[in-house]
Amino acid sequence: MNSGAPVSALRAGVLALQGDFREHLAALADCGVQGSIVRRAQELEGLDGLIIPGGESTAMDRLLRAFDLHRPVREFISSGRAVYGSCAGMILLADQLVEPARDARGEPQQTLGGLDMTVRRNAFGRQRDSFEAELDFRQISDPERPIHAVFIRAPWVERVGPGVEVLATVRIEGIDRPVAVRSSTVLATSFHPEVRGTAGEPDELRVHELFVRMMQGRGE
Repeated sequence: MNSGAPVSALRAGVLALQGDFREHLAALADCGVQGSIVRRAQELEGLDGLIIPGGESTAMDRLLRAFDLHRPVREFISSGRAVYGSCAGMILLADQLVEPARDARGEPQQTLGGLDMTVRRNAFGRQRDSFEAELDFRQISDPERPIHAVFIRAPWVERVGPGVEVLATVRIEGIDRPVAVRSSTVLATSFHPEVRGTAGEPDELRVHELFVRMMQGRGE
């Protein structure tokens, strides 16, 4: 954590192996933060925070290992610096998965871990089942201005440990499914705040602004 540092002095990396890392870089720039891509372990050096973007979590898992990034990113997560994962990033930050994907040899998908939770991949359905919703998001939304959330092949959280706070839920068939969680310096959402909704709403920066405050050591 870069406690008390001005926003312009913060440096955040975005894992750029696959997925919508460019959109996260644009959101960071809109927040006034220096953003950079991370494809090698040395590019983690000097960062105040790291974003793991949406995309295909199984592809990211393979590439993390192919680029020898799995252990360095795990170490970054455990270092106490701010980390945010959206959609596939939420899957990778989970300690456990329900029915993990398996490769051609039958080996289960690996995660990076960092959040004591169990996540179900593609829980809301496939690409055609993508949807948008207005969310009550603890810490950053209010009744007059809920968070506009875009869900694309989104996961949900089935279990959280005692140290994980649920920040937002979506009600599905009478059950409130967690779609945003946080534990200390690690934040994850099922949805994509970096993606503009189909109705052309203004860019939703409040999740990234919370991440910025976490980098500063003052996230609520």
